[in-house]
Amino acid sequence: MKKIYHSIKVVCLSFLTLAASSCLDLDPKADMGDNLVWNSADNFQLFANQFYSWTRDFQLSTTATYGNGVSDGPHSDYRSDLVAAASVNTYSQGTNTITSSDANYTNLYKRIYYTNLLLEHSESFSDQTAIAVPVGEAKFFRAYLHFELVQIWGDAVLLTEPLDIDSEQLTSAQNDRGEVIDQIIIDLQEAAELLPETASEEGRLTKYAALAMLSRVALYEGTWQKFHTNGASTTNNTTRSTSLLTIAKEAADEVISGGMYSLFYNSTLATESYRYMFILEDAAQCNPANLYKSDNTEYILAHRHRDGDRMGVNLTHGMLANACYMTRKLANMYLCSDGLPIEVSTNFGGYSGANTEYQNRDNRMTTTLIQQGANYWNNDGAWRTTWTDADLANCFTMDVRANSGYQNHKWAVERQVTDYYESMDYPVIRYAEVLLNYAEATYELNGSITDTELDYSLNLVRQRINPDMPKLSNSLVSTYSLSMREEIRRERTVELILEGFRIDDLKRWATAETEMPEDQLGVMVTGTWFEANWSAQARQLNDDGCIILYDGRTWEDKNYLYPLPSDQLQLNPQLVQNPGWGN
Repeated sequence: MKKIYHSIKVVCLSFLTLAASSCLDLDPKADMGDNLVWNSADNFQLFANQFYSWTRDFQLSTTATYGNGVSDGPHSDYRSDLVAAASVNTYSQGTNTITSSDANYTNLYKRIYYTNLLLEHSESFSDQTAIAVPVGEAKFFRAYLHFELVQIWGDAVLLTEPLDIDSEQLTSAQNDRGEVIDQIIIDLQEAAELLPETASEEGRLTKYAALAMLSRVALYEGTWQKFHTNGASTTNNTTRSTSLLTIAKEAADEVISGGMYSLFYNSTLATESYRYMFILEDAAQCNPANLYKSDNTEYILAHRHRDGDRMGVNLTHGMLANACYMTRKLANMYLCSDGLPIEVSTNFGGYSGANTEYQNRDNRMTTTLIQQGANYWNNDGAWRTTWTDADLANCFTMDVRANSGYQNHKWAVERQVTDYYESMDYPVIRYAEVLLNYAEATYELNGSITDTELDYSLNLVRQRINPDMPKLSNSLVSTYSLSMREEIRRERTVELILEGFRIDDLKRWATAETEMPEDQLGVMVTGTWFEANWSAQARQLNDDGCIILYDGRTWEDKNYLYPLPSDQLQLNPQLVQNPGWGN
């Protein structure tokens, strides 16, 4: 840890200012001497602006290294059971090893230092009201960064002050994850009191962003404590999880009842509203309804991107069609139009044809995955110009016969734009998650959830682009012998796919040991349209005649947490390696 903080201190002696701008500008522009940083409320805000570049984003970079659904990192869906790529992901396979270093670890602690630096200087500032917002932002991001540490490594060194290079705390052992979570909760509660109800400009934190994040944190740790005993007594775990789940439900409820956000839906886009929400831009027209980012009422906190800035990842080409291997397991999770799983529903079309399994299904399946023969566009080669049927004269026709046979459509733009220059925002927190947090926290608290509570939360998400689908209800669950818990989890999974939630959910539910070792499969070939029409198919098939993308997958208890990088163990001998990883 000394090595980390030495570099931090040097940087902070000549810190950053930001040029004034009409929109939130997060790039450092010039050095500001340390003696000038803290002499005005404006400088507190300028210092806090940098924090916004630290949230999850599309790409792995020097500003956002934690990963998400679309590029590899600790939270990436590529490290889960539902998405794969051309090369083996060792984390998904359960074969990752201790790394010599980890930029996530060092960057998180560097950034925590910066938040603590602002908070320390705020204590002596004469006008506390004038700096309430940057102080709230610092508390939010200190919580955000510590939560990253807990999700990745569990126990973590808790830092609430900017420590001198010689501080003994820099060479201390980790705090118990419970202590860290408790501080995170305090920080988020205090941030909610300091931040405004409405953002002063696009992309800024609000009270409701802090509460939404609080619901995420408390749900995560509440379910972790419920399903991981960690050697604690059942009574202690129950008490702890109950307290946390109560916080999660109440925080989500406060966001919902606040009425500031709603699920994105547009009547012109109709069932395509879900897909177009993720590719809203402020450039040229980017959807048939000619909507822009300001029309999105769902994003509570987003990592902003401006038109003309280089994204850092070749997003459309990296996600569209066969570049992203969607699995049979994911496809099978989508409900049928009667609100029932394919194993139960009489509406399921089966697998005989190229598209029969897409018939009578949740519309999120048909807007996330592209079917055989469907028309589509991308950012080069064939793009939309009129946003009418006239565009069909210049389009691609989907051929799904590659890789898994399930082709992705989420995160792919349709306007002409140079690779790497798409400008949609990344949803760090969106309203749908809050609704799902409420439903899950309610159920896990009580072992039950009322139909009224389901209608207040989960069913809004379920029926956003599925207005005719029956609601999830206790009657439906009882009649068809379903599991309410599994249906709540299913809804969360299909709604948030490719947004960096799945592997963390499996870990907190303690179901990774069951889900992760399963083979990752593609379409069924034997006895279907694919058998007669996919002559190039040379992949191994399983006993059911399905493509095997990856087999030999493993999972051990140690995989629930990442190993500490070896360089940090050498720098700080008091650190204890996570269970199962040796030294």
